[in-house]
Amino acid sequence: MSDVLIAREELDFLLWDWLGLDRVIARHSPDMVDRESADAILDLSARLAADSFLTHYKDADRIEPSLHGGAVHALPEIGAALRAYAELGLFSASFPVERGGMGLPGLLANASFAQFLAANVATAAYPMLTTANARLLLAFANEAQIEQFALPQIAGRWFGTMCLSEPQAGSNLADVSTRAVADGADALGDRYRLSGNKMWISGGDHDLAENIVHLVLAKVVGADGTIGAGTRGLSLFVVPKILPAGDRNDIAVAGLNHKMGYRGTTNCLLNFGERDGAIGWIVGAPGQGLPQMFKMMNEARIGVALGAAALGYRGYRHALAYARDRTQGRPPGAGAGPSQPIIGHPDVRDMLLAAKCYGEGALALVLYCAKLVDEAEHDPDAEALLGLLTPIAKTWASEYGLAADDIAIQVHGGYGYTRDFDVEQLWRDNRLNPIHEGTTGIQALDLVGRKLRDGAALGLLRDRIALTVAGAAGQPQLASLAADLDAWWQRIAAAAGGLKGVDPAVMAANATALLRAFGHGVAGWLWLDRALLCVDAPDEPFRGGKLWACRYFFEREMPRIDAWLRPVEARSDLVAAVPADFL
Repeated sequence: MSDVLIAREELDFLLWDWLGLDRVIARHSPDMVDRESADAILDLSARLAADSFLTHYKDADRIEPSLHGGAVHALPEIGAALRAYAELGLFSASFPVERGGMGLPGLLANASFAQFLAANVATAAYPMLTTANARLLLAFANEAQIEQFALPQIAGRWFGTMCLSEPQAGSNLADVSTRAVADGADALGDRYRLSGNKMWISGGDHDLAENIVHLVLAKVVGADGTIGAGTRGLSLFVVPKILPAGDRNDIAVAGLNHKMGYRGTTNCLLNFGERDGAIGWIVGAPGQGLPQMFKMMNEARIGVALGAAALGYRGYRHALAYARDRTQGRPPGAGAGPSQPIIGHPDVRDMLLAAKCYGEGALALVLYCAKLVDEAEHDPDAEALLGLLTPIAKTWASEYGLAADDIAIQVHGGYGYTRDFDVEQLWRDNRLNPIHEGTTGIQALDLVGRKLRDGAALGLLRDRIALTVAGAAGQPQLASLAADLDAWWQRIAAAAGGLKGVDPAVMAANATALLRAFGHGVAGWLWLDRALLCVDAPDEPFRGGKLWACRYFFEREMPRIDAWLRPVEARSDLVAAVPADFL
């Protein structure tokens, strides 16, 4: 059902009417793309997503990767789809022309990629990781490493991974125990031998590409046998599955992880250095591994958010189509007669409005961040704002994209939790995203402990919100919403300021509640901002629908902020103080 992927009308509204893609193109790549070619890219992406990615969505869920003969084997249709994706140059979409890329702005590249995420998020995970891997190498690797390892990924011939977590060290990277011992130097730079175990490695092994480029965090062993302590001791290494000479590197697959979703994405426990040590080359200087890896992690967080938004949006579209076709009962006041479509029932409309707010709202939020990525290339303020909104986008999209899929199951009723319909798989796939690339709690600590520390980025955000409030205040049908948004943000900002300087345990105990309030505040702002474009067409279904959704979000969703902020404002120590034995 390609019609339940991302509607072109939705993308056109977001890209051209709201985010001003024409202006982004004029500043970013005026010689590479125009409106006509951008539209052609979006059309091509929609067709390929429907014809090559969507077609094996359920098969890849049913036929999981297998490990035998020391190698991981994936569904062949995944490889065929990714080869078609590479042949059209889409791996290279957002890379500079001089590096073999298409030179597209990130906003357009992300809008294109959203169709593939909506069609088959597990297959789309391979290019997501690969492009982030290559972008890190372009930023920090030497020229020889870029030529050897990044360019084949940009071409889509080789795939990439990020190897951070270990069995004993999940999100706490200070506990990473993988070791790297100096082994001389060659044309690619300083060479090391790595030994250790990496867990939860998406795309860690498979038969879908010629080679796999692992970016591995490890600690260098000094000449005296000492290693760096904590995260400052981490260095980054590029470690290929197949070495430049054609030999297999000392990397073994110790097992496969079997997940509830994303089943087409191989997920591995990798052992580095079971024999003489896996050969890798250090990227940049020793001790810089974590700051370097944050470039890939932050790109992956936006990628996870985009995938979660696409899945939530697709779930909403499935639910809407089902509610229009499914007949059951009669709405209040309909009287006797045949059963009518369930979309006439107020409860179903309530669910659909919520799912619309979540799915469309998440997509708008992430594409807004994609635009900030383009702006950040020449605007420090945009870079600061992107840093502030990254944990918001990752969390809000992953939690509320999932909520949209949960609602989609409910709208389908008993059919919703059967495998005959896609919505149960959409929910299972999306359930991974609140954990992928840092859990909600980790994003909350990042927001409160780092991003709100000096208040400058929050000031930039408040300035942009104020522009929306001023514009909406002059529209009679939006004026009350503008006043509400301004009041909510005064309270959110005050609550954030109230956590500065408090006991760290109290701050951590209230961080997630503040993150949730912040996320709803940002979502409400962007709903009102988009509603401003619709006030002249209240009777047109598409734009009028945005006005109804905006009203719904302010009436039914924004009041949740009060419940989240109350313990923050009180600096509650409840969850910090409760004894573990009492849980």
